Amino acid sequence: MTTSSISRVPGLFSPDFWQETLALTRRLFIQLQRRPSTLVAGVVQPLIWLILFGALFQNVPSGLFGDSANYGQFLCAGIIVFTAFSGALNAGLPVMFDREFGFLNRLLVAPLASRFSIVLASALFITTLSLIQVVAIASLGVVLGTGLPNVAGIAVVLTTVLILVFGVTALSLGLTFALPGHIELLAVIFVINLPLLFASTALVPLQFMPTWLQWVASLNPLSLAIEPIRYVHLHPNWTIADVVMVAPWGSISLGTAIAILLAVAVALSLLIQPLLRRRLA
Repeated sequence: MTTSSISRVPGLFSPDFWQETLALTRRLFIQLQRRPSTLVAGVVQPLIWLILFGALFQNVPSGLFGDSANYGQFLCAGIIVFTAFSGALNAGLPVMFDREFGFLNRLLVAPLASRFSIVLASALFITTLSLIQVVAIASLGVVLGTGLPNVAGIAVVLTTVLILVFGVTALSLGLTFALPGHIELLAVIFVINLPLLFASTALVPLQFMPTWLQWVASLNPLSLAIEPIRYVHLHPNWTIADVVMVAPWGSISLGTAIAILLAVAVALSLLIQPLLRRRLA
């Protein structure tokens, strides 16, 4: 390829860029179609959690979990967030397998409009799966009596989930290019997953925890995603300034929680950019 032809290669956000991004995203969905057990497991597992945990604590006295009418109503937000988090944390696995099987090398030598399309395709794929899981959990929640927020509340739920998925996907892709193989990546995922779940407000309110764990949980991004979703589920007349969590270090409003979550997501995406540039160069 000559210097003049290289200069004419379209860049980021050009029609060619979106064409190759959609083609790479479609490839991931074709893989999913051939192995649908991944999607089935990703939808069924959180539903089982919601049913079993909801049944386990169904006789808990009313009012023990704040404004929730029952434990299932309290738990639903935690299951939504943790499911989206787990899915996004696995976002780097397809890219890691492409690395190991040599397909990524073929993409890197192809005349792509931008190699960022490789990353964006994985992000779009994981985001779509996360939204499918959220819809499934919310639908079962309605059947179990957890209810749905109003239209503005649904927008808050989707916005919060998308911000969380964006940040965690960036983290996962960064780990994908920083670690030597999928064994190490899976090990990190296993180490991160459950500790972050139990060190959050997904399963119990903040006031149930010892003081040191309250500090950890209030700084946990999962809690910052869970509490706004839980609040709009339970309070139809919410406002962006309403306090959703009283942490040991201060009160956190709905808007502040989402803003902190967005700042973390942006920071993670900026943090991995130098690594992605080196690995995709």
